[in-house]
Amino acid sequence: MRDHRENPLPAFLYKAFVFGFGGLSVIYLIAPIIIALTMSFTAGQTLKYPPEGFSFRWYEALLDPARSATEHIAAANSLKIAGLAVLGSLLFAVPATIGMTRMRRGAVGAIEPILLAPLVLPSLVYGLAALIVANFVGFQPSLWLTVVGHIVVFGPLMYRAASVVAQGINPSLVEASAVMGASWFTTLRRVILPLLMPGILAGAFLVFIQSLDNVSVSLFLADAQTTVLPLRMFALIEESLDVRVAAISGILIGFTLVVMLVARRVLAPQRPA
Repeated sequence: MRDHRENPLPAFLYKAFVFGFGGLSVIYLIAPIIIALTMSFTAGQTLKYPPEGFSFRWYEALLDPARSATEHIAAANSLKIAGLAVLGSLLFAVPATIGMTRMRRGAVGAIEPILLAPLVLPSLVYGLAALIVANFVGFQPSLWLTVVGHIVVFGPLMYRAASVVAQGINPSLVEASAVMGASWFTTLRRVILPLLMPGILAGAFLVFIQSLDNVSVSLFLADAQTTVLPLRMFALIEESLDVRVAAISGILIGFTLVVMLVARRVLAPQRPA
């Protein structure tokens, strides 16, 4: 009589592949973060793994305004550029998202690839092209030119995050607001924007982090006085393998982790009571 029991070997191989490959992927993603954090607490003089002892000396050196004045200026410039990039992205991504929801599907299919094109184009290529065009029209590298470049390259991230949320908005809510006599501005302020807020906040986080970490666009569009943090970190590594680079990485990792945890709690869908 034929045995109809399922052969356990394919299931075992599938689980071994999924968990094995998945485990290796997680290790590959997490291991550099752990190594960078552990090196930031070294008591040695240079970047070295495993670290020599345990100390907060490099965090103290990084926070010292006398010793790390250049790093503080670079961090301030990066935060300013990232903040302005978020604001600039808001000005075009949110109206574009709302406008796309009111257009026909064919028109959206034709226009949306243009809005998302900067995500496909390598930022290094765009940075060089933007520098050539800026020089051609008479603009010189500056902080504001860098901000514009970051808006063009990373603004589509906010549009994408907001558009995903917009697709889930029930059109009858807008219609109901109009039937109740609300103006378009009131509907926008009281109905549409609150519903879009999770996507807007998620997009703002993506734009801020990408702008803060960007090298290629800032390399071409920032002037000599606009030192940004990623370029300063590269300079520290080239000059002396300064351990303050690991301390900067530790602060950025901690900041990103905290923001992600807060966003997960704030933006998580509310379960019905």
